[in-house]
Amino acid sequence: MSRSGEEVVSEESEEESNGVNLMEFSDEILLHILSYVPCTDLVLNVRRTCRKLATLCLDKSLTHTVLLQKDYKVNKDKVKQLMRDIGKEIYQLNMAGCYWLPSSTIDHVTRCKNLVKLNLSGCPITSLRLSKMLSTLQHLRSLAIDVSPGFDASQLSSECKATLSRVLELKQTLYTPSYGVVPCCTSLEKLLLYFEILDRSREGFMLSGQLMVGESNVPHYQNLRIFYARLAPGYVNQEVVRLYLAVLSDRTPENLHAFLISAPGSFAETGATKNLLDSMARNVCLDALQLPKAWINGSGLLQHLKFNNPFYFSFSRCTLSGGHLIQRVINGGKDLKSLTSLNLSGCVHCLAPESLFRKAEDDIDSSILESLVVSCCNLRHLNLSAAHHHSSDSIGSHLCQLLSRLKHLLSLALPVCSITDVAASVEKPPTAPNLVPQTFGRKVRIGVQTYPRNLADQANQTIESSVFWALMGSLRFLETLEIIGSSFSSAMPRNEPAIRNSLPPCVRAQRVGDSEVAAISQLTYLQSLTLAQLPNILTGSGLVNIGLQCQHLRTLSLANLGMMGKVVYMSALMDMLKHCKCLRDLRLEQPYFCAGAQFFQALSHCSSLQRLCIVSRSGTLQSDAVMSFMASCLEVIMCHMFMGESLTVCKNLQQSIVRSVNGRGDLLYDSEQYSAHKKGLVVGVGDVARVIRIHVPDLPQISHDGGLVSVSL
Repeated sequence: MSRSGEEVVSEESEEESNGVNLMEFSDEILLHILSYVPCTDLVLNVRRTCRKLATLCLDKSLTHTVLLQKDYKVNKDKVKQLMRDIGKEIYQLNMAGCYWLPSSTIDHVTRCKNLVKLNLSGCPITSLRLSKMLSTLQHLRSLAIDVSPGFDASQLSSECKATLSRVLELKQTLYTPSYGVVPCCTSLEKLLLYFEILDRSREGFMLSGQLMVGESNVPHYQNLRIFYARLAPGYVNQEVVRLYLAVLSDRTPENLHAFLISAPGSFAETGATKNLLDSMARNVCLDALQLPKAWINGSGLLQHLKFNNPFYFSFSRCTLSGGHLIQRVINGGKDLKSLTSLNLSGCVHCLAPESLFRKAEDDIDSSILESLVVSCCNLRHLNLSAAHHHSSDSIGSHLCQLLSRLKHLLSLALPVCSITDVAASVEKPPTAPNLVPQTFGRKVRIGVQTYPRNLADQANQTIESSVFWALMGSLRFLETLEIIGSSFSSAMPRNEPAIRNSLPPCVRAQRVGDSEVAAISQLTYLQSLTLAQLPNILTGSGLVNIGLQCQHLRTLSLANLGMMGKVVYMSALMDMLKHCKCLRDLRLEQPYFCAGAQFFQALSHCSSLQRLCIVSRSGTLQSDAVMSFMASCLEVIMCHMFMGESLTVCKNLQQSIVRSVNGRGDLLYDSEQYSAHKKGLVVGVGDVARVIRIHVPDLPQISHDGGLVSVSL
């Protein structure tokens, strides 16, 4: 029996009415959903949709903290409107790295009268503009700023200095020799200093690290609890940080519990720094320690320093033996459950009883590592890279087997040679040419071994029985992993001079290949992965498995995989990229890399990609493919390519990208900073030596520095 049209319409409308309406959810559920939406979208867009959302979007839980960092769609007008609408409700504002916003944008921050925490790192600001802004922020307790050439502390008003006198936390990035606002912060408890001063000016003149006369006695550290300094390469940075430390050496704060100095290369100890360390040994009890290697090597400092409940130790590149590590750092194997971060990068003897008469390639003492694992059972960050940690063939004493007990690890950095399955490598016959029968019969063809391209086939080869496979299976919640060759040296390092002829990989590292890479696919929550100098990569099949299984991967850095004369993993890499929907940062360093149409087509599947860096000596690229990629991936804000193309190709490609960016209105905001807004391209010419650039965005590079372990204070 047929039904009338009215009955059908009434039933459909009844079904729609019985459907789930988002606005019927409780306010608590809706607030939780809205917490994942950027504040600018909430205030400027979402709250205009209906009355209920208009109320919820202005809830204190959503407007208390405003994060504009890495929000590349925000512009000056949006910031102005945002501050006008909810300025009085904002207590924490983070604008770090908003380099594209003009300096006049800072003026609108004065509407946030109740600000307690403000981060302006990477934002252009003058001393006069800073003075005007801080004069109105009487409740400010945490501040992060840059000190650029031309900064003049004498231009700060008395109201501004009064605000600074109440600041408890200060992060200051120095681009010029200066104390910045430190002398005005008389109540400081936490001081983070980043020294980025160049040795020469733009005009080529040598810079001096001397500060203005009379400023050396101004900083006030009597309430200081945390002191952190990170130095970029250069002697000027070392001179300036010594002036900061000179005040500390006169009177060490009694409440100091974290003292960290990160300095690349050689940073010699002076009489003043020695007096400071001696004073610290007598008067303070530390919870976190990081010192330049020259300050620790050959001294008995660790024997005299006192520790309370340490949570962070960094002894990067120190000549620290395993015996000293056990006796002086972890107190003979006593309970150190409070320690969460340990950086032993470059400590070649840290897992050996004594460094005297020991070669770097000798086997480690598993009892030292076992004592470390038992005592520091709550470690979350561990860095053992840049050293040869070779395990013996004793049962149960392999480095991977011992590390599998650290169930709380979130980040791990290991040398490639440390993950080799010793027992398997002993049983496996070597494939050297001299093992081929030397007869006059039929010639034997020696080629590369064929490997399966999927995980199922690899499982049939019993790779699950390897110690590294077991380690990856036990660290299910690992978020960051670095596997780097002990002798690896990047062609474009961040804090070290480039080395053209890097050392050959370790003998044991030559046994690590596709099956070990496939084992990484067990890390379901992996977010950052670095693989460098794995010479036995034959097809790269393990990369495909990682792309399929590690759906949270955001940062990927690959360097010198397989044979150096050919990119053997290109096909697998392209298959992998098709599955990396959350990938934001990609860095590839490989000679003879061909960035062609197929590569960029596969890369276009990474819809969340923001930064791309390719370093390839004698590499090639296709300009049309680059243009198509930039047009399809709208989130890309940095594209660095150091290749072997000609100067003409580079210039033409840059001009084409500029024209395409200027033609897209959604990418153009304010021409006061950059005419091409945030799109940047660096294309190498020749042998990774000459570069031309539109501009380099002020964003951190993805690099193979091995500096994985970080401290959160």
